Amino acid sequence: MSKARFSGGKLMNVILERFPYRYVECGTLENGFPDYRIQKFNEYTQRYKDMYLCDNGTQIDYAMEDFEYTKWLDPADVPCYVNHANESN
Repeated sequence: MSKARFSGGKLMNVILERFPYRYVECGTLENGFPDYRIQKFNEYTQRYKDMYLCDNGTQIDYAMEDFEYTKWLDPADVPCYVNHANESN
C-alpha cells in the first residue's frame, strides 16, 4: 500500500511503513532514476527523517524484504542479525 505525501515541497510516495521505519520514493534523481529513501521516526519531534538514501531499487526491495538489513543500515547501531543459536529453550 502506498500513500502520496508532500515533504519539503516534493511529492513523496510512501511504499511501506514498518515502525519505526518507512520506505519512500521522493521523485527522481538527476540521472532519471527514482530517489528511494529509508526514513526513521523520531520520538522527540514526532516526525520521520531520512535515515538512509538507497543506491537503487534493488537495495530498497531487499531492505523491505529483510527487516534485519534495514536495522543494519541504521546509523544508531540497532542490534540486527542476532545469533540465537547459543540460546537454550
